[in-house]
Amino acid sequence: MALKKMVERFTKSTDELDREQLTAFCDARHFEAMDHLVARRPVHVGGEVRAVRIVPRAGAPALEVTLSDGRGQVVAVFLGRRKIAGLSPGRRVAVSGVIAHDGNRSVVFNPAYELLS
Repeated sequence: MALKKMVERFTKSTDELDREQLTAFCDARHFEAMDHLVARRPVHVGGEVRAVRIVPRAGAPALEVTLSDGRGQVVAVFLGRRKIAGLSPGRRVAVSGVIAHDGNRSVVFNPAYELLS
């Protein structure tokens, strides 16, 4: 059994191993899977911050934070914000809010968030 795990570890790519660890982390905390989210429903999702960018929306800044749980992605949009302390790429975070679909993206506007360790 240990030999099988060692062989898997050496043959899988680093990205695939990271994705599996992130998925296990999210499953252990009972977050909803990001690849099965339904629009206009309250969600509690968590994962790792992949990207942070400032996008103007209707003349006001909006901070877009892309989260991944290893299976899918959700974009958390904080309207009227340019920066949130602690939200940086690589950080694990949980967000709660109502999911919406913007084209092919899943979006949560002004979610409640919690920084995880």
